[in-house]
Amino acid sequence: MGFFDKIKKLNIFSGFSAIDDDFYDELEETLILSDMGMDTTLKAVEELKSRVKGEKIKDEEGVRACLRRVLQEMLAVGDQGLKLDTKPSVVLFIGVNGVGKTTTIGKLGASLKGEGKKVLLCAGDTFRAAAAEQLTIWAQRSGAEIVKQHEGADPAAVVFDAVSAAKARNTDVILVDTAGRLHNKQNLMNELNKISRVIDRELPGCARETLLVLDATTGQNGLIQAKQFREAAGVTGIVLTKLDGTAKGGITVAIANELQIPVKYIGLGEGVEDLRPFDAEAFTEALV
Repeated sequence: MGFFDKIKKLNIFSGFSAIDDDFYDELEETLILSDMGMDTTLKAVEELKSRVKGEKIKDEEGVRACLRRVLQEMLAVGDQGLKLDTKPSVVLFIGVNGVGKTTTIGKLGASLKGEGKKVLLCAGDTFRAAAAEQLTIWAQRSGAEIVKQHEGADPAAVVFDAVSAAKARNTDVILVDTAGRLHNKQNLMNELNKISRVIDRELPGCARETLLVLDATTGQNGLIQAKQFREAAGVTGIVLTKLDGTAKGGITVAIANELQIPVKYIGLGEGVEDLRPFDAEAFTEALV
């Protein structure tokens, strides 16, 4: 299973005996407990039933393989790669405090640097104490440049400085941190709109991603967060962090299915190498 070692396989197949109503009932319960949620679970199980019947599947491995295909198709939404085809391109990171947003930016910065890109980090979270300092440490680790201002500065002004620096320095990618707590959705929308206007004005037509960082251990609360941020910010992709010992993994399928937003990266630990592009095939092999 490689880097998915800590994802536990569904235990529904441990006592497999027959493909009957009891099996499907237990499968539903197992998927719901894996944080897949009711709506996504019912859709997956109904599709599995239809295919098992239509393909006349009788054995455990056949059912397992069929369930993997069903889940892979549910995960196949949108473009799972980053669109970084202008110079500079901009990746905006949003999400509540504590989900690993700043760490994720540092890890992605290191990955892009490893690909030979010139990366600039923008410390746009000016509300959280020490956010800029934390991002500075990651800039030093990854070899990326950083633009920051004092605590409490206008985030849109920091983004303006970062864009100006990126143009002057021939930067490939700007990675922008944003505040994780802005009291309510209207404040969040206003702040992100200000940042967007600066980017639109200073870098018209640039390739742009808005990545929502979610903590996988929060389960269905993560799905609620994703719905709120999607409404406020036009999310283009999800980064799912802390997908390790306590996360159950099913939330990944729920987000893709219910929100039709692709999961683009997953975080599996604290090391700089622990941010990986999401691989639906490897994920379902590990989950089922």
